[in-house]
Amino acid sequence: MKSETSVKSVRRPYVRPMQGWWKRNPFFVRYMVREVTSVAVWVYALILTVGVLRLGQGEVAWNGWLEALKSPLSLALHLVLLVSMVVHTYSWFEIMPKTMAPVVINGERLSAARIQRTGWSVAAVAFVLVMVIAFWSRA
Repeated sequence: MKSETSVKSVRRPYVRPMQGWWKRNPFFVRYMVREVTSVAVWVYALILTVGVLRLGQGEVAWNGWLEALKSPLSLALHLVLLVSMVVHTYSWFEIMPKTMAPVVINGERLSAARIQRTGWSVAAVAFVLVMVIAFWSRA
């Protein structure tokens, strides 16, 4: 009788292909886009953190940081970050109804579409207010 370790198996194990797994399903594509755009949030948080540090270092450091933000490379980066933030915000409010506790008003559950529209509206109003304050402070 042969030992079990000396017998070779003729079966081939199934190896699941992992290359581009997320590209095959639109749900996962949206998920990966949301995850990638979160890097833009992190990058902008770093930019603002450096600004606060420069502010604490004095007027010369602060003015140097402001000048660095006016460079063409910085402006291009900020444009990419803005687009990424808009996509991230949109996708965040898209998943919000699925992640939050049910909201009941007058005995009826708030619809997912209403939650999304409210989130997008609040984000749009906040964006407009920030732009108005930014342009008003320059005048």
